[in-house]
This record gives sequence, C-alpha cells and structure tokens, in this order.
Amino acid sequence: MNTRMEIVQQTFIAESRELLRDMESALLRLEKAPRDAELINAVFRAAHTIKGSSGSINFDAIVEFTHAMESVLQLIRSGELAIDSQLIALLLGCGDHVSSLIDCLVASDRKAAFEPIDEAGAGLLAALNACLGNAGVAQAATPPVRDPEVPRTDGDTVTSGTWHISLRFGQDVLRHGLDPLSFVRYLGSLGQITAVTTLFDAMPETSVMDPEACYLGMELDFTGQVDKQTIENVFDYLRDDCAIRILPPHSRISDYIALIDGLPEDNAQLGDLLVTSGALTRRELEEGLLLQQNLDETGPEHPRKLGEILVSQGLVQNELVGAALDKQDLIKKKRALESRFIRVRADKLDELIDLVGELVIASAGAGVIAQRAADSNMIEAASTLARLVEAVRDGALQLRMVPIGETFNRFDRLVHDLARELGKDVELVLTGTETELDKSMVERISDPLVHLVRNALDHGIEAPEVRRQRGKPPRGQVRLNAYHESGSIVIEVADDGRGLNRKKILARAVERRLAMPGQSLSDQEILRFIVEPGFSTAEQVTNVSGRGIGLDVVRRNVESLRGSVSVDSAEGEGSTISIRLPLTLAIIDGFLVGVGRASYMVPLEMVVECMELSAEDAARVRESGYVNLRGQVLPLLRLRDVFEVPGEPGKRENVVVVNYAGQQAGFVVDSLLGEFQAVIKPLGKLFEQLAGISGSTILGSGEVALILDVATLVQRAIGAEAAKYRHSNASKPRCNEYEMKG
Repeated sequence: MNTRMEIVQQTFIAESRELLRDMESALLRLEKAPRDAELINAVFRAAHTIKGSSGSINFDAIVEFTHAMESVLQLIRSGELAIDSQLIALLLGCGDHVSSLIDCLVASDRKAAFEPIDEAGAGLLAALNACLGNAGVAQAATPPVRDPEVPRTDGDTVTSGTWHISLRFGQDVLRHGLDPLSFVRYLGSLGQITAVTTLFDAMPETSVMDPEACYLGMELDFTGQVDKQTIENVFDYLRDDCAIRILPPHSRISDYIALIDGLPEDNAQLGDLLVTSGALTRRELEEGLLLQQNLDETGPEHPRKLGEILVSQGLVQNELVGAALDKQDLIKKKRALESRFIRVRADKLDELIDLVGELVIASAGAGVIAQRAADSNMIEAASTLARLVEAVRDGALQLRMVPIGETFNRFDRLVHDLARELGKDVELVLTGTETELDKSMVERISDPLVHLVRNALDHGIEAPEVRRQRGKPPRGQVRLNAYHESGSIVIEVADDGRGLNRKKILARAVERRLAMPGQSLSDQEILRFIVEPGFSTAEQVTNVSGRGIGLDVVRRNVESLRGSVSVDSAEGEGSTISIRLPLTLAIIDGFLVGVGRASYMVPLEMVVECMELSAEDAARVRESGYVNLRGQVLPLLRLRDVFEVPGEPGKRENVVVVNYAGQQAGFVVDSLLGEFQAVIKPLGKLFEQLAGISGSTILGSGEVALILDVATLVQRAIGAEAAKYRHSNASKPRCNEYEMKG
C-alpha cells in the first residue's frame, strides 16, 4: 500500500472509531428517550458516514453490513419500527461488529481475520433482516417518531416523473479497466438523461492526487420506458467498484430525505441540494429563483425565502425543504467545529514538551549565572526570560490537557451491558466531565477505572428485589466524578450499594496475616486492606470479579502515576473509592528546600505555608513529634532523619506545612530556597522503589534535586503520630474501636 493510501486508511480508522463512539453514546441515550428525533438522526448519520467512507477505500464488508443497519435505522426514522431495549442491544452489537471489521484493516492477514467476524456477523445480519421483515407489524403498533405538528410523509411521493440515479465510483475503477462514462452513455441509449450533476467531494489536493484513481460521483435524472432491473443491469459490471442508488419515479419522500442526508458536505445552496437529489429539476429551480427575485423587487421589506416559494408553488414538498435546510445547518456546524481544531500527532506533541523542559532548565541556568554576576541588566533579562518560558510552558502543557468526560462517557456502554448480564438496574451519573488532565494520564487511568466500575456493579449494587427489601429504590446508582484539589485531580467512583463489611475485611486480613488478632485498627486502616494483592472477600469467583486482583491492579497503576488510592464506605449505604493524581507528569512548579548539602523539591500546589522553628520548639518537637499550629496538632517529619542526611542541623530550622487529600503535616528542613520550575525526570530502576521520592529534577546550577512524594511522607508523619498516641494510651483501659463499631 502506498503512503497516500496508508494516510487515507489511518484517517478512516480514526474517524470511524470516533463515529462509533458517538453512535454508541446516542444509542444508550436513545434507550431512555426513544422518541428523540435528534438522537435517531445522530445514529443514522454515523452509520451512513461510516458506510460512505468505507466505500471510498473499497472496504465492502463494512459497506454491506452498514447498509443493512442503515435500512433498519431508516425505518426507525420514519416511525415504522419501534425502539425497545432489544433493538438497542442489537444496534449496539452491530456497532461492535463494525468496530471488529475496522480492526481487520490493521491485521496482517485480512482474509484470516475476516473468517470469525463473518460468522459472528451472520447472526446480526439475520436479526437486522428480521427487523426489516417485521416492519409492517411495528408500523401498525407504533406511532411515528416525529414532531406531532409535522404530518406523516412515508406514504407521500415526490412528484418527479424521472428516475434518479446516484453513483459513487470507487477509486480503483479505472485500474480495473472500466470507463464510468461508457456506462452513462449506454444508459442514455435506453432513454434520455435529463440532468447530470458531477460531484468532486472526494477529490484530494493536487499534490497527492493519483492520476490512475477515480474520485468522481454523479447524480443523474433519467427518463425512459424501462424497469429498475434494466437500469441495474446497465451498471452490473460496476457493482464491485461503485456505490449505486436508484430511485424510481414518484418515490417516497423518505427515500429522497435519506439521499439528501448522504450528499457531500460542500457549500451547496438549498436549491442545489434539491436539484442534486433529483427532487427538483434545474428548470423548476430557475423558475423559483426568478419568482423570488420578482417578489423581492415588489416588496423588499419582506423578502421571501426560496424554500417557501418552492413549496407554495407546489414544486417540492415541505419535508424535502426541511431536510435540505437541516443538511445545510449540519454542514455549517461541522465546518465551524472543524475550524476550531487541528489534528496533531502525539509524538510531535511529546517532542515539544521535552524541548520546553530543556528550555526551562536552560532558563534557570541563565538566572543562576545572572545572580552570580550581580549584573542588574542580566538579572532583569533573566527574569523576563523566565516569565516568557513559564508562559510557553503553561501553553505547551495545556495542549496535552483533555476533558475527562470523553473517558467517562465510555462507561455508559460498560454499565449498560454489565447491568443486563448481572440482572441489575443501574444508572450511571457523570459529574465533573469538564475537568482536564494530561492526555497521557487519561490513557493510563482507563483500565483502573474499568476495574472500579465493574467492582461497584458486581459487589456494590444489590439486586432490585434486595434493594426494595432494604428500603432503597430498585435502580442502583454508580457515580463518576472528577475535580481539581491542591494541584491534583481527584477521580471518584461511588455507588449507593451495600457498602463494605469491616468485620469481614478484618477477619480476612487476619486470616492472610495482614493484621494481628485483636489489633486495634482505624476504619481507614481496615478499608485499605482491600487494595492489597490477592485480597478478596467474595465467596465465589465469577467472570466479573472475585479473584482479588482488580483493586491491586488499580493501586499499582495509580501509584505508577505518582498517585494514591483511598477508600471510604458506610455499610448499607455505599462506597466511594478516590483516585488522586498529579495534573501532569512533565513539568511542575516546585518549592525548593535544603537539608544539609542535599536539595529537595516539594510540589508548590501542596505547600500551605512556611514558618521558622525556634531552638526551644525544636527541642520540644524532637520529643513529641508534633507542633501546635494555631490550636491544631501538626505532625512533623524531619527530612534529615527520613533520608539519613549526614551532619547536624543548623542553628535555624524551618517547617514547610503541606496539605494532601485534606491532611496536613510539616516537613522540618534546614533552609528555604524559594520557588522553581521543575522538569520531572524519572528515577532509574535502581531507585524507583525509593520510599518518599517520586522523581528528580535538574536545577539551574546543574545539581540534581529529588522531588518528594508528599502523599507517602504525609501518611508516614500521621502514622507516626498515631502510633505514639496509641503507645502512650496503651496502659489505659480502652475498648477495641472495631468491636465498639461492630
């Protein structure tokens, strides 16, 4: 395959997968609102566009399959076929099948790849044909899915007495030795071709045009004493290289509407759309334009629209004018949307971020040199450069930020299918979909979210009859929420199900020797056992869960992104699992601190305040491990002790107060070195398991500073303080906290 065709195929794959996602989303919403005409049209347009695009690259398997889908969707549009959960499930399955067919484009052996898919698609085609066969029954029992103010037009016909033939030639038609014009000329020998419109929408730029390829399409009006079979026989040899659609004289309005919807998205005016589709002749259009001009001259204060004139003169039906106007509106919206976006290769964007990172380091180096030179002009120039670099950095990082809503929307289908499989009624509620995070992080967080949603449906949400017995609505609810907090993004997966049984979790933890019998543990400490490797309280293993590997995978994947997982649950009310992630994995604003000769970086968004620790307070802190911060107990952690930095602390020590997930702690350091932009560099394999460190960065001086893992250090400080508290109260009579709550 030549390079140009590879580019065309890659574009087709990307756009088709995007259309399939849109179609799936519309189908899931259509199940809740079966009379929403806009959703029905959205599904039809997606299937029709995929069909047309696949035909342009000669992928006949998709053309044939989506044609059957399109026929069923047309019946739904016209109100002849009722929408129910079974039909939605069938169309969702058809979308999956089309996705599988698209996957075959990248398979090394396309013929082998098609064999199982053809077998799987046979059942879907049979179901689609059954829908077509039952259309008469559905029509009698189901009112049309249209605005009640618009009359039904399925039985009405277009007054045109000519045949209308729509041709889309395949690109390889010339290579196969076929001349499209010879077939048109032969058609003319059977009657009279009254109108020809040549379409150039598939024509590429001149620089990439293949002179051996055919890019044209035609819309023909034909009169003659022939039947449809005769016309089909004219183009018989083109069947494998051409998409052909034939509308007999006095065809139904719905057929012409479908043809208008499928016309190229060019800048055609209303009259051109109607003429191209065959619903109006060129002479009738000219008469309508002349009448419009005369009316405008006599009454310019009330100009008449062309569509109104054509309808009033009986030249065309109102429904066809509406379809043409809808097509125009769709073209305008799509072009406006496309003008706002451009496609950029991900590797080029990554390269840009890397270059910006090097620019940040170079800018910091220039600032250090300026400070050492003590030249005011150099210092001012370095400061200006630093501000500009910061603006470039923020702009570059923003390019990689995408709304998480696109990821959330994919779970509609998962919840729909899994709820049906488990026999549960579940509603998915999405909030915070506009929250943005790094695209590279979106891709890596998808699998953990799948595990959490599946667990919520399987273990969390009860069966409808059980929920009724417990005084709950039969429909369960799974919520996905995202928001920004303290320089992080928090993603919550919550359900209103049975919640977590602390007694059962603790018993299993003791059984697996993760806890000691009789050990006093807080609620959070008990709940954190569920993310341990292999931990599960399920009585039996199902094809959904129960093997104890899901939440362990979640924790490991999240921690690999420098994030953390927390669990909150109320028995009988539901559970919430929160994932906290940094906004980006590339460049951050940091606060630099010094301990001895070592430098450490704290993410600036997590720094609350800094304060000096007096000699008297320092001595007291060494004994207690905390300080009184405006009436609040603030646990402290000496970085010198944590990282075993040699030497003794100086006369002055400082405390950097940090906040993570609503919990505060203080880091005791020797010096405060100020704010810096940090380009995050990953640690080598030798140090990647180093506790309390999440990465490194290069300072302007060329020295390396370690970036602190604030989440781990805060938990360590709070845990040390809690351990001291329990130890100091060990001699006092105290009921086991767990037994009191049990």
